Amino acid sequence: MRLLLVEDEERLARSLSRGLRAEGYAVDVAHDGPDGLARAASGGYAAVVLDLMLPGMSGFKVCEELRRAGNPVPVLVLTAKNGEYDEADALDCGADDFLSKPFSHVVLAARLRALLRRGGAGRPAALEVGDLTVDPAARRCTVAGEQLRLTAKEFGVLECLARRPDQAIPKPEILDAVWDNAFSGDLNIVEVYISALRRKLARARARCEIQTVRGLGYRLTPLRPAPGAR
Repeated sequence: MRLLLVEDEERLARSLSRGLRAEGYAVDVAHDGPDGLARAASGGYAAVVLDLMLPGMSGFKVCEELRRAGNPVPVLVLTAKNGEYDEADALDCGADDFLSKPFSHVVLAARLRALLRRGGAGRPAALEVGDLTVDPAARRCTVAGEQLRLTAKEFGVLECLARRPDQAIPKPEILDAVWDNAFSGDLNIVEVYISALRRKLARARARCEIQTVRGLGYRLTPLRPAPGAR
């Protein structure tokens, strides 16, 4: 899932984005209110992590404008302010949750998971292919009810494929969905994670497989029973 982080303190933004990427999210960063609003309004984000004290336009105004436009993206507000009136104002502007600085990455990640688990348009549904279930909000994957342990990036690649089962997904599209704009490595990194996922799915005897579509990319497809099998 892709997150938008709107934070003007560059050192803090780098630290937060590293922590969120370690959790398996792709993270885009904006450093002022107008840029944050434009990016959030463009869509495609599972959630927005929004500072309140921003140059150009406050986080209050960013959130207010998003809600006025009917944008339902979940918003988690970060601020150095910690008074109850500031929290109330943020929630009244349309924020879904509130976290005061300083805070730990552990708490931030847990708040985001809780935010995505809640109902509404912001919550991605669990995905099923064969006996494989991928739950993006809970960051959990199971095969026939048994947990399949994946790294953060493995989960992201599998989620990308599971969103469009039986469809060929090009490598650049997988890279764009799982890695963020800060990534400048080789496109073939996708192959590394596909190989790891194939091994884990095979060991779990999953009733699905990742197929290579030559010249294009990969597709996740359920295994069909052999002819004559009962």
